[in-house]
Amino acid sequence: MRMEYNYIKALHLIFVITWFAGLFYIVRLFVYQIEASQKRSPDKEILGEQFNIMAKRLWLIITWPSMVLAVLFAIWLMALRPFYLSEPWMQVKLGFVVLLIIYHLKCHTIYKQLQEGVIKYSSNFMRLFNEGATIILFSVVFLVILRNAVNWIYGVIGIILFSVLIMLGYKFYKKMREGKESHQ
Repeated sequence: MRMEYNYIKALHLIFVITWFAGLFYIVRLFVYQIEASQKRSPDKEILGEQFNIMAKRLWLIITWPSMVLAVLFAIWLMALRPFYLSEPWMQVKLGFVVLLIIYHLKCHTIYKQLQEGVIKYSSNFMRLFNEGATIILFSVVFLVILRNAVNWIYGVIGIILFSVLIMLGYKFYKKMREGKESHQ
């Protein structure tokens, strides 16, 4: 049973990685789709069509299947080792997984809107929104690796500090972009 568990765990990790890759890239494509919609013709139509195709392929061929397979392999792992469900670190991890699934579903809503040419968010909002998956990824990796070795208070403080650093980095990047645009 140990070998079976390791194979399933490896497959779970592979699909978690491809799921995150898809989530990171789809939001980047959202930024490009939104910015393309603000260009003049014919660039607007050419870029818009290309980004729609890229988003569709990424979302439907890579990201959705990766999420489904990651979740299915996770359920299989839990069936093989149900005692993990009583561990506090696993309960917190599952909370983050629920947040990630909500994030994924929100991305799906935005994906559908952009495919129909409906733009409800700015490219700057999307750049910031992209950091949601990053925060969840960092939280889950540290949680799984450290498990009970870290005091929960330090973990929460660490996530908050990491989030603040991301926000500061975003603001710095935005100022740099605005400075470059004003010089052009």
